[in-house]
Amino acid sequence: MIISVAIGGFFGSIFRFLVALHVTKRLVGTWLVNIIGSALLAYLFYQHLQSNISGFVWAFAGIGFCGAFTTFSTFGNETILLLMEHKYKQAFLYICSSLLLSIGTATAILYLLNTST
Repeated sequence: MIISVAIGGFFGSIFRFLVALHVTKRLVGTWLVNIIGSALLAYLFYQHLQSNISGFVWAFAGIGFCGAFTTFSTFGNETILLLMEHKYKQAFLYICSSLLLSIGTATAILYLLNTST
């Protein structure tokens, strides 16, 4: 199980790096991966709860890949940098939109998956 998390984390971190290379705006890359990662994690979590995916797939994709792909540490660092640059409005909007869209997307996906069965 630990190996599957490690392998998933390896690929998740590579994909995160590739997004950073292709999205040149500092905040946009982190914002996107956190929302996409939240959506993917919600989908995988639902599939795991329904026993549609194995424990290995959950550990690899849900815990490993999504855990490394999404990045709370970068989100925190970018927020602190905005505050240090006295960009308070941008920091507030970044925090609120990141949290609302990440949690909202995950909630919407879980809701849609629950109502479609």
